[in-house]
Amino acid sequence: MLRTLDHAGDLRAKAVILRCDLNVPLSNSEITDDGRIRASLATINRLTAAGARVIVASHLGRPKAQETELSLAPVAKRLQELLGQDVTFSPASTGGQAKALTSSLRDGEIALLENLRFNAAETSSDPQQRAEFARELAAMADIMISDGFGVVHRKQASVYELAELIPSYAGLLIEAELKVLNQLTTTPSRPYTVVLGGSKVSDKLAVIGHLLPKVDRVAIGGGMVFTVLKAMGHNVGKSLLEEDQVETTGALLKRAADLGVQIILPTDIEIAASFSADASHKTVQADAIEDSELGADVLGLDIGPDSAKIFAEAVSSSKTVFWNGPMGVFEFPNFAHGTKAVAEALTNVNGLSVVGGGDSAAAVRALGFDEASFAHISTGGGASLEYLEGKSLPGLEVLND
Repeated sequence: MLRTLDHAGDLRAKAVILRCDLNVPLSNSEITDDGRIRASLATINRLTAAGARVIVASHLGRPKAQETELSLAPVAKRLQELLGQDVTFSPASTGGQAKALTSSLRDGEIALLENLRFNAAETSSDPQQRAEFARELAAMADIMISDGFGVVHRKQASVYELAELIPSYAGLLIEAELKVLNQLTTTPSRPYTVVLGGSKVSDKLAVIGHLLPKVDRVAIGGGMVFTVLKAMGHNVGKSLLEEDQVETTGALLKRAADLGVQIILPTDIEIAASFSADASHKTVQADAIEDSELGADVLGLDIGPDSAKIFAEAVSSSKTVFWNGPMGVFEFPNFAHGTKAVAEALTNVNGLSVVGGGDSAAAVRALGFDEASFAHISTGGGASLEYLEGKSLPGLEVLND
């Protein structure tokens, strides 16, 4: 059984280290998408209202050292704005300065530690190094609340070892994520459609294989579709292709057919002369990507308009939809139409519509959709996929009695 905040007891005057996932995109130290910060607010507010002394901890990016551009200082500022109360920023995650700052907190006050990954031990492959860093973090707190769903599939010091050292519980965000994912795997309303995109088919093969017996149809777009088209014998030009996955993909298509699962593939593709926002482009049939006036090096950058309609119809007619991965290079307006069509269709689902984190979550915000239009937007793309694959996630297992 998962230990949750409801099992944590009286939190007044308790020092609580809250592991969030505040790994937000930055441009010149400016936050370009604060979705993960906003996702952390419910648990923070619950803790402060209970009189806890809240020590927020997170990583940001993958620093090789203490890189200034990956400091959590901008996150502290935005967190303070969103909460409407002071958030004290610690320029270190452990050590005397951090301990002095956190020990000075009063009931209901909040501090944010500097990027945990500035200490290499956080992500070390050596359990002893991780345990030592975890002990330094544990020395500042009475209990731990784990709420960074985007990292629960990682065995890292602040996610796993810390939870072994002091009483630990799942936060409200993790509870919400698990409720939705369990619904997807155990009690989905039908028709149940999974829409997958993104760059690599290898990233999604396991989840497709695990979900095939549970779903009615799988729609495949994005860069990964070209490996599927190649497995069907089509030429894909210079499109993104994982040659070593063609045979495996072909076997998966056969298995889907044997199970009676409908595989929806693009009938047309938006191809371009180069990978750039203003590249010359045109729509061609999915089995004729090489037949183009654009030159020999054409590549697919989006599903075509007919495909977008087909995908949208499949989504909007479903009772349960899980979507992970954009349909094209949505960062380029000319190649965002497929992704926008799928997102729009999800807002019309009369049932459970789940945006599976990662680039899909970034896309719906970048394209201007109201997050309230979706039943759930996950904060953890990789964690969501691994959970749907049926894998054991260390950061969740350590929270189970």
